[in-house]
Amino acid sequence: MHPHWVAEQDIKACLVARIHIYRTEDLRSLNMKLILSMFVAAILLPDVEGRSLVFPEQTSTSFVELTPAKPLSLDAFTLCLRFATELLKGKREVILFAYRTQNVDELNVWRLNDGRLALYLSGTGAYFVVPELGPLENQVCVAWESVTGRTTLYLNGRSAASQILRKGHRVQPGGRVIVGQDADSFLGNFDARQSFVGEIFEVNLWDRVLPPDAVQQLSTGKCFSFANVIDWATVKLTRYGKAVEFKES
Repeated sequence: MHPHWVAEQDIKACLVARIHIYRTEDLRSLNMKLILSMFVAAILLPDVEGRSLVFPEQTSTSFVELTPAKPLSLDAFTLCLRFATELLKGKREVILFAYRTQNVDELNVWRLNDGRLALYLSGTGAYFVVPELGPLENQVCVAWESVTGRTTLYLNGRSAASQILRKGHRVQPGGRVIVGQDADSFLGNFDARQSFVGEIFEVNLWDRVLPPDAVQQLSTGKCFSFANVIDWATVKLTRYGKAVEFKES
């Protein structure tokens, strides 16, 4: 197969995926020339996978706070993150993403000690049986909408069977987003035995449910995210403890 043809197909696939990420009303408000120039510019940007966070050891003090571009007042979302950790070999819980307000864990993603992946919304969970995860890089995405409660988990671009979780619920604003620890109080009271150890490559959050084909394209790492709540390429990171940020030139 001719390499130029392959590159052309990849670009076309990325453009289709990005168009699907936008809602119809967003597209109506933008002229096509602006859309195309924005998409082409995104293809030419450096790979955002060059930014990563490393948590070198188990602690109760190392974490990173992410500052969202807008409050997490959500009646739908898609959350994607990439990570690599050897903790998956062990029989212990591993926190992957945590968003907590003053009184409750609003939106958490866990790898449980039995190997399942779980999404918790205000203390109520949806649990997904997935193939055993190895120590190499994995991408997990979870999509949820309030109207139906439909919750879908994707592992490396492939979806598990959808579940129903917290129909009619809304994720509340006013909290803090962190990776590396699970906060049992407002940004505090951490348990080292639940901490993340390893490397996190990407965290992206949209305030809508992305179509399955867009999630699949994003799982290849070839498409720029354009996430409108948390975008890994631009999000402000505040590090605590021994957490380290790396940026490849």
